[in-house]
Amino acid sequence: MKAFVDLYTALDSTTSSKNKLKALTDYFSAVPPEDGAWAVYFLAGGKPRQIIPVKFLREFAREAAGIPEWLFDESYHAVGDLAETIALLLPESVHGEDRGLAQWMSEALLPLRGMAPDMARPLLLDMWSRLDARGRLVGTKLITGSFRVGVSKLLVTRALAEVSGVDAKRIAQRLVGYTDLSARPDADMFRALIAEESGDESLRQHSGHPYPFFLAHPLQADVATFPTVLGPPANWQIEWKWDGIRGQLVKRAGQTWIWSRGEDLVTDRFPELVAIGESLPDGTVIDGEIVVWQDGKVQPFAILQQRIGRKTLGPKILRDAPVGMLAYDVLEWNGVDWRTQPQHARRAQLDRIIESHPHPALHASPLLSGAEWSDLATLREQSRDLGVEGMMLKARDAHYGVGRTKDVGVWWKWKIDPFTIDAVLIYGQRGHGRRASLYSDYTFAVWDGEPGDPDRKLVPFAKAYSGLTDEEIGKVDNIIRKTTLESFGPVRSVKPTMVFELGFEGIARSTRHKSGIAVRFPRMLRWRTDKPVEEADTLTTLSALLPS
Repeated sequence: MKAFVDLYTALDSTTSSKNKLKALTDYFSAVPPEDGAWAVYFLAGGKPRQIIPVKFLREFAREAAGIPEWLFDESYHAVGDLAETIALLLPESVHGEDRGLAQWMSEALLPLRGMAPDMARPLLLDMWSRLDARGRLVGTKLITGSFRVGVSKLLVTRALAEVSGVDAKRIAQRLVGYTDLSARPDADMFRALIAEESGDESLRQHSGHPYPFFLAHPLQADVATFPTVLGPPANWQIEWKWDGIRGQLVKRAGQTWIWSRGEDLVTDRFPELVAIGESLPDGTVIDGEIVVWQDGKVQPFAILQQRIGRKTLGPKILRDAPVGMLAYDVLEWNGVDWRTQPQHARRAQLDRIIESHPHPALHASPLLSGAEWSDLATLREQSRDLGVEGMMLKARDAHYGVGRTKDVGVWWKWKIDPFTIDAVLIYGQRGHGRRASLYSDYTFAVWDGEPGDPDRKLVPFAKAYSGLTDEEIGKVDNIIRKTTLESFGPVRSVKPTMVFELGFEGIARSTRHKSGIAVRFPRMLRWRTDKPVEEADTLTTLSALLPS
């Protein structure tokens, strides 16, 4: 455990990718494989289910620190992170935990899950007493499922590649599914990650694992520069950017698996896609977008969200929100890896597959064309009406890479500008981490009537925390403190004095929100210091953005 805590400290204390890579390679080279297995799991984003409810953690920590509840709450609000608060408040101790990470997980941490509070209390207090402040911080983050440090999965992949001498792309492929919620990392899993590559590994004939997803870069350039930057449109395969869930359909060994881009196995969520696999031969992997397909067209993402949020799929939801896959790539065919084939060849093969193995839930993503980029820019203006986010531009000769790379070709996402609305800040909440002492998370509202209406009021519709500079956040924080009307723990309601231009990617009706509207990915575009509160936008203006 101490070695993992030291690794966490080393990673957290530097912003240099070179230094982080060295810390990772030194750690993986030195620790037993069972410890390396758990370290990869956590560093690559694995989050086991919460082991002890937060309310009991707070209670046990207050008991160990010997402080009243109000003081613990004030400390937590000031620090902004529960694990860090506990690490700072508990009495000083020397790190006396000599078990490795894997042994510590199996003997000290995982047994606490589901244990009665009275039984868990002495075990947790004993565990904390064996750790110094750094160890308590890391250990408590693992308990709450909130562990994270400034390391990308790509950097972990590079470190494992250096340690093993195996190509980083192969490591990335082996890592797919490694952080599944039900995973229990062990020494064999780590050895398999860094094992010498076998001759038939690329076939993966009996595995349900997908390939690492190839990701697009945002294209932020004026269309007038496209001929210089991109060349002619004929060099590109162009499609709509669908607003769904990116996924891979894997058919091998007589079974079908459905994976999301987040590397979650979602087979049981989409039985319609499993049925597609029944029409495909073994050794087929298709990359595409999972969407609700009804009346011969893609339905709004909000309908797909109804499927995502359900614990069980009854006949009604399957009937009201049937899903399909808009396919745009074939990665494996007859057990052969097609990723090194050029984009245009893969697309031609995909069209042949769909034609020879038709299924009502499988559709080829339509290709778009235009003699000039200006023609495509005009076509792109239809995006809102079609419910898409813009266009995807894929180099015709590009291979299918790993992650967001450019070494084998490139994909661009040419997104449309976001929806915008001028809204009023009505609530402020303290942030987390380095912003724990600042009011940096905000709730915004619009008017429910037009100017001059004496009964109109502000109706909340969105929360946002990104888009402002540190200097701007400091100024907003100061205004919030001076204009507070009421306090609710870490949240303050404020006198409406500030207007912000918000941007968001999507909008839909919602019965769960007071405004009747939900927006996707809201963020602050600018602080409208030039605009009085009375001139902020209205619910009518917001509603006008809803798709017809």
